[in-house]
Amino acid sequence: MHHPKSEQIALVTGANRGIGLEVVRQLATQGMTVLLGSRNLQKGQSAAKPLQAKGLSVVACQLDITKPADIEQVAVRLERDYGRLDVLVNNAGILYDTWQTAVEADLSEVRAAFETNTLGAWQAVKGLLPLLRHSHHGRIVNVSSGAGSLESMSGRTPAYSISKAALNALTIMLSKNLSGDNILVNAVCPGWVATDMGGEGGRSVEEGAASVVWAALLADEGPTGGFFRDGKPISL
Repeated sequence: MHHPKSEQIALVTGANRGIGLEVVRQLATQGMTVLLGSRNLQKGQSAAKPLQAKGLSVVACQLDITKPADIEQVAVRLERDYGRLDVLVNNAGILYDTWQTAVEADLSEVRAAFETNTLGAWQAVKGLLPLLRHSHHGRIVNVSSGAGSLESMSGRTPAYSISKAALNALTIMLSKNLSGDNILVNAVCPGWVATDMGGEGGRSVEEGAASVVWAALLADEGPTGGFFRDGKPISL
């Protein structure tokens, strides 16, 4: 049975600011109930308030994707309150390490980037997969970056770039593993966006988030295992 959009349940990680928060707003504006995941619950609640004041269905929850207990807690809450999850947006990302090259990289920083950008997203998928399977049209959107494209790989931001390249590889593997579950799994680059992480210049946060939201709203016959920006394939 295809649930109408108004009944869809989404979860966005790292969502108390920047692209994540704007993805929450856009999905909620589509009529979804959106869980706003934030490492710091107070920050998440503050971010959710203006959206709730507009009548949008947004629920703040504490979620540090490097902590299995946090993922478990959110899974229990989703099961109890909604019985499923339709859309998982793995947006939480850290360490845009412009000051490093691969040759000089501090590997403890690389490990930290992997812990969130790759393993955190992986852990979130594993922990929430039973709920995504309860949806009849699950969507997993991994927010990646052109910095993680092997074809256009630079020698800079090694922790960020290599952790995102690994996230793209994970996206492909999950898409193959879940093809029988009607769960579409794609990686999306929001583009260079003017946020706390992206810095000055770049495109608007609305445009960056729309690139992500596109993959969350794909029709059942939509693509899976791809890497997209603004709805168009880009090289892995």
